[in-house]
Amino acid sequence: MEIDRLQPVVGERVWTGPQLASTPERWTHTLSAAAIDELDTVVARCREQQTPLLDIRYDDYELSALRTTLLDVRRELQDGVGFALLRGLPVERYSLADAAAAYFVIGAFFGEAVSQNAKGHALGHVRDLGVDPTTPTGRGYQSSHKLNFHTDPTDVVGLLCINKARRGGESAIVSAGTVYNAVLAESPELAHVLTQTFYRDRRGEIPAGRDPWYRLPIFNFKDGRLLTNFVRSTIEKAQRFDAVPRLTDAQRAAFELMERHAGSPHHYLKMAFEPGDIQLLNNHYILHSRSAYEDYAEPERRRHLLRLWLACADGPALPSPYFEFMDKTEAGRPNGYLMPGVVLSTPLGVEDGGPGESAQRM
Repeated sequence: MEIDRLQPVVGERVWTGPQLASTPERWTHTLSAAAIDELDTVVARCREQQTPLLDIRYDDYELSALRTTLLDVRRELQDGVGFALLRGLPVERYSLADAAAAYFVIGAFFGEAVSQNAKGHALGHVRDLGVDPTTPTGRGYQSSHKLNFHTDPTDVVGLLCINKARRGGESAIVSAGTVYNAVLAESPELAHVLTQTFYRDRRGEIPAGRDPWYRLPIFNFKDGRLLTNFVRSTIEKAQRFDAVPRLTDAQRAAFELMERHAGSPHHYLKMAFEPGDIQLLNNHYILHSRSAYEDYAEPERRRHLLRLWLACADGPALPSPYFEFMDKTEAGRPNGYLMPGVVLSTPLGVEDGGPGESAQRM
């Protein structure tokens, strides 16, 4: 897009943290007793029938009370502020497998669970596994490090809190539209830079026939909507490849300006997770981050979030560069990291931070 055509974006998706902090009822939704009873029925049936998580379908159950709440959440995700916090899943009395089943049926209302890594994991475990995220293939969610503001490569990301950290680990989110408007107001030239192509590192998770990098702008426009995709670490890591153009001073200055506005307390909203909370974010409209944290010594008390990446049929139309990184689901949405020949699975085992259980599509 030409620099003189860049205009501020408007609408419900453009908000500031202080505005929304004063109205938590706008974005916080609590499961009713009736909805929890319905989820208990789902959990019991899945346990009795040994239903694989990937075979859970929302329409296979009578969930009228739950549906009332989830309809409100879906409106906020796609047409409202772009995020929601769903509270009250009774993880304290569920096993991890039971909590995952309840979580999957909720996720299935919004979209299709897709792969979060080259192993085909459709259920992710956000835990400190001692991974160094500064290495070329390191993934920050497997560490206790601070995570800078970024997006995930899917329509909607969900995080279910099983255990919270001893200290820290707070989530912060910010409207991508608000960040874009602030960058545009301060420097139209740098806003324009962010609409141009950036090379990103695949971090060793390379589909057959693809380069170890892909290309995608940070600020994208389609059908009048601003769509944002930003993971600075993958852009910086791609510099290890000789064939990738070197980052310019203007590009680095644009990153700094974007991160300064995303990290401004005038812009972001903080939220602390409690066990049973589910945070849902539309990655096209929201950037998210996490503070560093200190964990408990006891393994069973350590911080543990279950993550879903959801491809949503009602998501916004995406420009073609999005699909250089990701192939498409049958519904035409980004399918995450799914590699040819890899079967989707939902590990509850130690390799992804769980206590040793496992579930997989048979």
